[in-house]
Amino acid sequence: MTGEPREVEEQLTLVLSRVRPLETTTVPVWAALGRTLREPLRARVDIPVFDNSAMDGFAVRFEDVADAASDRPVRLRVVADLPAGTSLDPPLGRGEAARIMTGSPVPADADAIVPFEDTAGGLADSLGEIVVERAPRAPGAHIRRRGEDAVVGSELLAAGVALGALQLGAAAAAGIADVVVSRVPRVAVVSTGSELVPPGHPLAHGQIPESNSQLLVGLVTQADAEVVLRLTVPDDGDGPVRAVAEAKALGADVVIFTGGVSAGAYEPVKRTLAGAMEFTKVRMQPGKPQGFGATDDGMLLFGLPGNPVSAAVSFEVFVRPALLALQGRADLQRSVLRLPAATDWRTPPGRRQYLPAAIDRSDPARWTVRPATAGGSGSHLAGGLARAEAYAVVAAETDAVAAGDLVDVMLVA
Repeated sequence: MTGEPREVEEQLTLVLSRVRPLETTTVPVWAALGRTLREPLRARVDIPVFDNSAMDGFAVRFEDVADAASDRPVRLRVVADLPAGTSLDPPLGRGEAARIMTGSPVPADADAIVPFEDTAGGLADSLGEIVVERAPRAPGAHIRRRGEDAVVGSELLAAGVALGALQLGAAAAAGIADVVVSRVPRVAVVSTGSELVPPGHPLAHGQIPESNSQLLVGLVTQADAEVVLRLTVPDDGDGPVRAVAEAKALGADVVIFTGGVSAGAYEPVKRTLAGAMEFTKVRMQPGKPQGFGATDDGMLLFGLPGNPVSAAVSFEVFVRPALLALQGRADLQRSVLRLPAATDWRTPPGRRQYLPAAIDRSDPARWTVRPATAGGSGSHLAGGLARAEAYAVVAAETDAVAAGDLVDVMLVA
């Protein structure tokens, strides 16, 4: 381990300095969910594509119905019927209207829509002659104008944005069939420890269920990356070295080790990979011992503490930003709220605290935050992670948190 503990930001800067964005690929919009956009998304058609009706009703000339009211109704002759998808553009003379459905093209001669409910007969009496009992509010009423949302060439999204359902829906609406995105990062997850056995297996004295790989597979997947290798290696032997070789053969971009990075007598990652990785202490709790490095060809190597809460916090603080940076993501950080504490809790002296936390939303006007477990930020409290939806982040200079104090809350669920 290096001497003086580093600040969190210093360690993160070191990590990000070794990240090189992955190559791009072009994929169909339907296959781009969760991918990171690497070129701006520009509309290929206008949105809307043409002037269309926002209501079921009648396309009219505003001047014909401007004075319509229940005590002075206006009669119009219906000369056309326009369902959605029609290509018709019927002429409308004085006193004429076209029945029109939502989304249908508005005739060039019409400048307003009268909804069915503003006529005497409504849909039931919508062909032949209609009686308008309420005037549209102004010319253009209930008409969606061509290009009012976007025109051809408009930038819908900048590069670096994660593509979710809403973004991909907008891309499709803009006539975009393919998008340029980052390749998905490939990740190897390696748990170390001779005490680890698969969950559900009988436990001898001194053994525990191996849970970190399950935790990290989930976190990696949520960071829009792909796990290509999942291993558990014992404390003796050269398991970490062999894991790196296997990960490289699979084309991994990142290897994440848990355990084996601290100051104990049996630390396999530290013992076997000291040349490729640097091991240091960071002023945070949990997650004080950290390892990081890279192979000659740029594969990133992370050494996280073995206790589950430490591993989860370390992933959020260091690994997740690196995975997003590999994808060219513009925003590398989780959203943060500032909420009042619901109760008192202790903080570690001289270290930034990342406390697994739950948010009380019972009062919509005043959310509060509390520890997810009675044990605070103890690194071994894996069960409490099931109740955590955030981390309360408390500065190293803070001696304690009291009920009502405002606390930064990093959302992770």
